[in-house]
This record gives sequence, structure tokens and C-alpha cells, in this order.
Amino acid sequence: MANVNKIVASLREGLKLQEAMLEQTSVIETVGSYWIETLREGGKILLAGNGGSAADAQHIATELVGRFERVNGFPALALTVDSSCLTAIGNDFGFAEIFRQQVLALGQPGDLFVGITTSGNSKNIVAALRAAREKGLRTLALTGANGGEAKAASEMCVQVPSVRTCRIQEIHITLGHIWCEMVEDALPSPL
Repeated sequence: MANVNKIVASLREGLKLQEAMLEQTSVIETVGSYWIETLREGGKILLAGNGGSAADAQHIATELVGRFERVNGFPALALTVDSSCLTAIGNDFGFAEIFRQQVLALGQPGDLFVGITTSGNSKNIVAALRAAREKGLRTLALTGANGGEAKAASEMCVQVPSVRTCRIQEIHITLGHIWCEMVEDALPSPL
């Protein structure tokens, strides 16, 4: 019975958090329009995060490049997947530079950089957001309750009103799916 109570409590907590996100529908819609505009104008979407957020970055990029509900082919790249690049930059410059260096090398004005950090204080995400803004990319931070340093470093920030990493990540992937759906509804597949 203790497991059932824990399951019910977890599901209720998740539902309550999804309900709380309804207060941010206008911000979520604005962010989706930036995704659409970026891709319509020939830009690409770069995403990065650490740990579970790295997996979310890869998941969202895959939906855009491959398939969400249809075959897509939109230019998106998770900066978390090149182990040689990550380890070389980490070794030569430090872990805080692993995404910044890639943004500087791969990002172009008109692109969108999405930094995913549940705490809002991941040094490598904050550094990449700052570098992206300096280089003329649009920037979006996906964070938890207070937004942390990432909020100040980004043009746009969607804050999930929770301090629990697992619940924040659940909403982050839901947001990614919403934006992928908006892109698919607005743009024809480039393939």
C-alpha cells in the first residue's frame, strides 16, 4: 500500500505542476513562435543540458531532425552528443566551457540556443547562453522555479515552478513536445 500511496502522490504532484504551467501559456506560445521563425528563416536550433537535461536536449533535437508525428528534417543539434568534442574542450578549457565553445563555433546569428538547466545555475549552460547572445543568437533558458543565473543570461526563460528535478524535467520534455508540434503545424517538412 505504501507504494500505491507514493505513486498517487507522484502523479498528483505532476498534474498540479502541469496545471500551474497553464499560467504561462502566452510565454509558451511566444517561445514556440521563436522556434517557428528561427526555422522559417533558415536558422537552426542548438540545445544543451547536463545529465537528464542532456537527454532532453537530444530527445527534442531528434524530434525536429527525424520525426515528431511526421518526418521532419528541421536543422537542430544537441551539443551534448560529440564525446570527443566534449572531452577535448573539457580537458583543454574546463567543463564550464564545453557548450560555450560549441556555440561560438557552430552558432550563427538567426539561430536559437536552448539551454536546459533545472537549477538555472549550471555554469556551462550560463556561459553558453551568454556566448550565444554575444554572437547574435536568440536564447531560451528552460529552468526550475527561480530561473537562477540562466534567467538573467537569456533573452527568454520558461521557469517551471518546482524545485524537484524530476518534476521540472517532466515539464521540460512536455514543453519540447509542444514546441515541436507547433513547428509541425506551422511549417512544411524541408525533406
